[in-house]
Amino acid sequence: MVSGRPAGFLVEHLAGPDGGGTSPVRLFGLYGMEEAGADGSVRLAPAAASWLPVVADVAARIGADAPTGVLVEVKGAAVTIHWRRDPEAEAWVTGRVAEAVARTGLVHHPGRASVELRPPLGIDKGTVVHDLTVGCRAACFLGDDLGDLPAYAALARRADQDGTDVVGVAVRDAETAPEVLAACDLVVDGPEGALAVLTWLAGAAGAAGATGSR
Repeated sequence: MVSGRPAGFLVEHLAGPDGGGTSPVRLFGLYGMEEAGADGSVRLAPAAASWLPVVADVAARIGADAPTGVLVEVKGAAVTIHWRRDPEAEAWVTGRVAEAVARTGLVHHPGRASVELRPPLGIDKGTVVHDLTVGCRAACFLGDDLGDLPAYAALARRADQDGTDVVGVAVRDAETAPEVLAACDLVVDGPEGALAVLTWLAGAAGAAGATGSR
């Protein structure tokens, strides 16, 4: 799993049934800048470490005079500024983000009523998906936001390069951007739709294993 949330958050919420902080699924946080180990420990990409003070400084500067409805979410090597609670603050956020980008070299990534600032490392969901699907005969990715577009593109490249069978799934809700729907192969509605896809995939994989298919 690759998420925009910190890997520590994923470990906390996706720990195994024993609650021991382990997960049977590989967990990547901050769009691939973090990876959780089998024991729940989190490893930050070495190239991102030097950017931690920069991100912290930007977060502090923006948070110091942010309008009441603006949330500054610090995530270690990334910071997300949300304006959902105050739609009129979008222009203020956009301006402050532009200043931060010009001053620091951080890269801005649009999201749902938000914008995220991350180091210019060339790491995103697409690079993770590309690496994880090496040698796979089939791959599926579920997403719902603009940050998932690189993952859909990575699937398409994998299909072109290796003939891998791929499916990009968009989990739609009222805020899903048109670009996300256009980039995928299948659209499902909400968490229930995503769960139905995952349940079907798990069942199909189990059936293939039972018959010896590969």
